[in-house]
Amino acid sequence: MKVKKKYSKVIKELEAKNFDKALELLYKMRSNEKDFYYIEAFIFFNTKSFLKEYHSLKKLMPLLPHSSPGDKKTYYDCLNRLGVCCSQLGLIDESLNCFFKTITHTKDNLFYYAISQLCFNMHTKENAAAEDFHAIYDKFRSSFTVEPFPKPFYNHEKIRVGFLSADFYGHVVMSWSWALLTRLNKNLFETYCYSNSKKDDNVTERLRSNVEGWRDIRGMTDKAAAELIRDDEIDILFDLSGHTNYNRLGVMEYRPATVQISGIGFTSSTGLKTVDYFLTDKYCLGDSSHYFTEDFIAMSHTHVCYTPFGKLTRFKSVPEPPCLKNGYVTFGSFNQYRKITDSMLIAWKRILDAVPNSRLLLKNRVYGVEGGREFVGKRLERLGIDLNRVELRGFSKKHPLDYNDMDIALDTFPYTGVTTTAEALLMGVPVVSLYGDRHATRCGLSILSNAGLKELAVASYDEYVQRAVLLASDWELLSILKKNLQKMVKKSPLMDAEGYAREMGKAFIDVLNLERSRQ
Repeated sequence: MKVKKKYSKVIKELEAKNFDKALELLYKMRSNEKDFYYIEAFIFFNTKSFLKEYHSLKKLMPLLPHSSPGDKKTYYDCLNRLGVCCSQLGLIDESLNCFFKTITHTKDNLFYYAISQLCFNMHTKENAAAEDFHAIYDKFRSSFTVEPFPKPFYNHEKIRVGFLSADFYGHVVMSWSWALLTRLNKNLFETYCYSNSKKDDNVTERLRSNVEGWRDIRGMTDKAAAELIRDDEIDILFDLSGHTNYNRLGVMEYRPATVQISGIGFTSSTGLKTVDYFLTDKYCLGDSSHYFTEDFIAMSHTHVCYTPFGKLTRFKSVPEPPCLKNGYVTFGSFNQYRKITDSMLIAWKRILDAVPNSRLLLKNRVYGVEGGREFVGKRLERLGIDLNRVELRGFSKKHPLDYNDMDIALDTFPYTGVTTTAEALLMGVPVVSLYGDRHATRCGLSILSNAGLKELAVASYDEYVQRAVLLASDWELLSILKKNLQKMVKKSPLMDAEGYAREMGKAFIDVLNLERSRQ
């Protein structure tokens, strides 16, 4: 969007990334015109002040025309940004509305970004039905006009497995896929990585040295990337991104490999008929079939294997639960704020009301931005939660140490935690989780079951409250769990890299043989 010449000095500071100076100059020119709010929102976007960005965009949107092609692009760019801000602030219905408008009126990059954001944010909507997901998938598939390649069949000495991802660096997805990427039996498999990552780091270098083929597909068209994969004669192509940022699902639509699988990096369907399977396990599977367009590979233990990177390898938990020192129980949740529904907050209030003097520790980056605590506090007060019993923390450099201030972790629903649950258990903190019928609601059930704590995963809000209250009454059990949880997790299937890779290798052989038998 072009802005008026009078803002030229502000733009110059923006180009130099002097955002504080740019904002200072902008506020000396304060006005109610669209250029002002557009620049203000842009500054807040770059300084990660998404609450302020939200307010700027709310003022900007009614002022933006969207009839000409140029105006239309600016309008829907800003609408997408508003949708992201709403998501981060837990305003899920408003977020979904922004993205629905975008996919109705746009094509190309704006459309694909919005469709993936829709799929992501639908997980946090408690009453989302299978029909809601499939309406989005139908829209997604209809946007493609490509002709998939004929399904190839090869007879390699070793099975060639390709992994497609935008997160081949120190991203959380690597913690859950590292064993799969690096531990497949090299006598049976060759591993290729097709990277759309925007950055590289030491994790990238370690991975690159562990695989037989490394291909950077940044900047390639979907067709060119698919042709590259086809030329590499990949037997099994595994998408690790799903509908997350910078995904390359358009490559999967060309079907460059014999068998195509998705999972790990995203907890729901791709919506593509060219993707044959979704990776799950017997705990996560539930009644998921009507939410997916893929068939399932259901592992007998866990569909993911955890390899903690960074901070969790350096920090250790304290030997005793904090309730022994404090004289009261501290519940907590470090899950993304967008995952915290009103229904979940009401359940947490019931737990606090039932456990005298208990506290609630919430940690997320929302609480660390200017105005974030006040914004969240108003919501908590509206639901009747006593703010004197709640602590809101922003993210810190020593993140895992904050688990030492928590006795019991409370999982979110319907979009359950994954990494937060694993982190809590490794820091000796038990987790109470609620599960539903579809895969994304059952990750807590899977992790807890594999760690030997299935009793802490329940199927209703009433049971969730009761289980948390009961656990809070047994400080001796909390002490035992504090001392033993880390050992339990490390000895469980959740961190058995060798066993996991062996079982995954067998699953790959089975699905490839099945496809060959259908040839």
